[in-house]
Amino acid sequence: MKKNKSLKVSIVMGSQSDYKIMHLAEKTLKKIGVPFEIKIISAHRTPKRMYDYALATKRNNIGVIIAGAGGSAHLPGMISALTSLPVLGVPIESKKLKGLDSLLSIVQMPKGIPVGTLAIGEDGAINAALLAASIIGNNNQSIKNKLNNWRAAQTKSVKKKPK
Repeated sequence: MKKNKSLKVSIVMGSQSDYKIMHLAEKTLKKIGVPFEIKIISAHRTPKRMYDYALATKRNNIGVIIAGAGGSAHLPGMISALTSLPVLGVPIESKKLKGLDSLLSIVQMPKGIPVGTLAIGEDGAINAALLAASIIGNNNQSIKNKLNNWRAAQTKSVKKKPK
Protein backbone atom coordinates (compact mmCIF):
# COMPACT_ATOMS: atom_id res chain seq x y z
CA MET A 1 0.00 0.00 0.00
CA LYS A 2 1.38 3.39 -0.90
CA LYS A 3 2.16 5.77 1.92
CA ASN A 4 -0.55 8.36 1.44
CA LYS A 5 -2.45 10.29 4.09
CA SER A 6 -5.43 10.68 1.74
CA LEU A 7 -6.21 6.95 1.44
CA LYS A 8 -9.82 6.21 2.28
CA VAL A 9 -12.03 3.24 2.98
CA SER A 10 -14.63 2.26 0.42
CA ILE A 11 -17.82 0.68 1.76
CA VAL A 12 -19.81 -1.17 -0.88
CA MET A 13 -22.91 -3.30 -0.63
CA GLY A 14 -25.00 -5.39 -2.96
CA SER A 15 -28.31 -3.59 -2.44
CA GLN A 16 -30.13 -0.82 -0.58
CA SER A 17 -31.46 -3.38 1.91
CA ASP A 18 -27.86 -4.12 3.00
CA TYR A 19 -27.49 -0.53 4.19
CA LYS A 20 -29.37 -1.28 7.42
CA ILE A 21 -26.26 -3.26 8.45
CA MET A 22 -23.54 -1.47 6.49
CA HIS A 23 -24.47 1.95 7.91
CA LEU A 24 -22.80 0.69 11.10
CA ALA A 25 -19.45 0.53 9.27
CA GLU A 26 -20.11 4.07 8.03
CA LYS A 27 -21.05 5.26 11.53
CA THR A 28 -17.93 3.67 13.06
CA LEU A 29 -15.58 5.21 10.49
CA LYS A 30 -17.22 8.62 11.03
CA LYS A 31 -16.83 8.31 14.80
CA ILE A 32 -13.12 7.51 14.47
CA GLY A 33 -12.56 10.12 11.74
CA VAL A 34 -11.53 7.85 8.87
CA PRO A 35 -12.27 9.17 5.37
CA PHE A 36 -14.59 6.91 3.39
CA GLU A 37 -17.01 6.62 0.51
CA ILE A 38 -20.12 4.45 0.30
CA LYS A 39 -21.75 2.86 -2.76
CA ILE A 40 -24.25 0.24 -3.89
CA ILE A 41 -22.68 -2.20 -6.34
CA SER A 42 -24.28 -5.51 -7.18
CA ALA A 43 -22.08 -8.31 -8.49
CA HIS A 44 -25.12 -9.77 -10.27
CA ARG A 45 -27.31 -6.82 -11.24
CA THR A 46 -24.60 -4.22 -11.99
CA PRO A 47 -21.57 -6.28 -13.08
CA LYS A 48 -20.11 -3.53 -15.28
CA ARG A 49 -20.37 -1.03 -12.41
CA MET A 50 -18.58 -3.54 -10.15
CA TYR A 51 -15.86 -4.18 -12.72
CA ASP A 52 -15.26 -0.47 -13.39
CA TYR A 53 -15.28 0.29 -9.65
CA ALA A 54 -12.75 -2.44 -8.79
CA LEU A 55 -10.34 -1.41 -11.53
CA ALA A 56 -10.50 2.26 -10.46
CA THR A 57 -9.97 1.76 -6.72
CA LYS A 58 -6.22 2.41 -6.63
CA ARG A 59 -6.37 5.59 -8.69
CA ASN A 60 -9.30 6.76 -6.53
CA ASN A 61 -7.12 6.61 -3.37
CA ILE A 62 -8.91 3.64 -1.85
CA GLY A 63 -6.79 1.83 0.72
CA VAL A 64 -9.27 -0.81 1.96
CA ILE A 65 -12.60 -2.08 0.68
CA ILE A 66 -15.42 -3.23 2.97
CA ALA A 67 -17.92 -5.25 0.94
CA GLY A 68 -21.22 -6.34 2.47
CA ALA A 69 -23.39 -8.88 0.70
CA GLY A 70 -26.13 -11.37 1.44
CA GLY A 71 -27.32 -14.63 -0.05
CA SER A 72 -24.81 -15.86 -2.60
CA ALA A 73 -22.62 -12.93 -1.48
CA HIS A 74 -20.33 -12.81 -4.50
CA LEU A 75 -19.48 -9.10 -4.24
CA PRO A 76 -16.44 -9.31 -1.91
CA GLY A 77 -14.83 -12.17 -3.85
CA MET A 78 -15.45 -10.67 -7.26
CA ILE A 79 -13.94 -7.34 -6.18
CA SER A 80 -10.97 -9.17 -4.65
CA ALA A 81 -10.46 -10.99 -7.95
CA LEU A 82 -10.11 -7.61 -9.68
CA THR A 83 -7.88 -5.68 -7.26
CA SER A 84 -4.93 -6.38 -4.98
CA LEU A 85 -6.29 -4.05 -2.29
CA PRO A 86 -7.45 -5.62 0.99
CA VAL A 87 -11.12 -6.61 0.80
CA LEU A 88 -13.06 -7.18 4.01
CA GLY A 89 -16.26 -9.15 3.55
CA VAL A 90 -19.30 -8.62 5.75
CA PRO A 91 -21.93 -11.37 5.42
CA ILE A 92 -25.44 -9.92 5.56
CA GLU A 93 -28.12 -11.99 7.27
CA SER A 94 -30.45 -13.62 4.79
CA LYS A 95 -34.11 -14.53 5.37
CA LYS A 96 -33.74 -18.19 4.51
CA LEU A 97 -30.46 -19.24 6.11
CA LYS A 98 -29.86 -16.43 8.65
CA GLY A 99 -26.64 -15.35 6.90
CA LEU A 100 -24.91 -18.72 6.98
CA ASP A 101 -25.13 -18.84 3.18
CA SER A 102 -23.50 -15.39 2.98
CA LEU A 103 -20.79 -16.32 5.46
CA LEU A 104 -19.87 -19.53 3.67
CA SER A 105 -19.84 -17.82 0.28
CA ILE A 106 -17.47 -15.10 1.48
CA VAL A 107 -15.17 -17.25 3.62
CA GLN A 108 -14.73 -20.10 1.11
CA MET A 109 -12.66 -18.22 -1.46
CA PRO A 110 -10.29 -20.20 -3.68
CA LYS A 111 -6.59 -19.83 -2.93
CA GLY A 112 -5.11 -16.74 -4.50
CA ILE A 113 -8.24 -14.58 -4.09
CA PRO A 114 -8.29 -13.55 -0.41
CA VAL A 115 -11.19 -11.90 1.38
CA GLY A 116 -10.91 -11.13 5.08
CA THR A 117 -14.23 -12.35 6.40
CA LEU A 118 -15.96 -10.83 9.43
CA ALA A 119 -18.96 -11.92 11.50
CA ILE A 120 -22.49 -11.99 10.12
CA GLY A 121 -24.39 -8.73 10.47
CA GLU A 122 -23.92 -5.81 12.83
CA ASP A 123 -20.80 -7.04 14.63
CA GLY A 124 -19.15 -7.81 11.30
CA ALA A 125 -19.89 -4.34 9.91
CA ILE A 126 -18.48 -2.60 12.99
CA ASN A 127 -15.41 -4.83 13.17
CA ALA A 128 -14.79 -4.39 9.43
CA ALA A 129 -14.66 -0.63 9.98
CA LEU A 130 -12.25 -1.03 12.90
CA LEU A 131 -10.04 -3.39 10.91
CA ALA A 132 -10.09 -1.02 7.92
CA ALA A 133 -9.10 1.88 10.21
CA SER A 134 -6.25 -0.24 11.56
CA ILE A 135 -5.03 -1.01 8.02
CA ILE A 136 -5.22 2.66 6.95
CA GLY A 137 -3.54 3.61 10.24
CA ASN A 138 -0.43 1.62 9.31
CA ASN A 139 0.49 4.46 6.95
CA ASN A 140 -1.35 7.35 8.58
CA GLN A 141 -0.34 8.31 12.12
CA SER A 142 -3.37 10.59 12.54
CA ILE A 143 -5.77 7.70 11.86
CA LYS A 144 -3.72 5.40 14.09
CA ASN A 145 -4.00 7.94 16.93
CA LYS A 146 -7.76 8.34 16.41
CA LEU A 147 -8.23 4.56 16.47
CA ASN A 148 -6.15 4.29 19.65
CA ASN A 149 -8.27 7.04 21.24
CA TRP A 150 -11.46 5.22 20.20
CA ARG A 151 -10.17 1.99 21.78
CA ALA A 152 -9.15 3.80 24.97
CA ALA A 153 -12.64 5.33 25.25
CA GLN A 154 -14.17 1.88 24.74
CA THR A 155 -11.99 0.46 27.53
CA LYS A 156 -12.82 3.38 29.84
CA SER A 157 -16.57 2.84 29.25
CA VAL A 158 -16.44 -0.62 30.86
CA LYS A 159 -17.51 -0.38 34.51
CA LYS A 160 -15.26 -1.91 37.13
CA LYS A 161 -18.19 -3.00 39.31
CA PRO A 162 -21.84 -3.67 38.60
CA LYS A 163 -24.39 -1.17 39.89
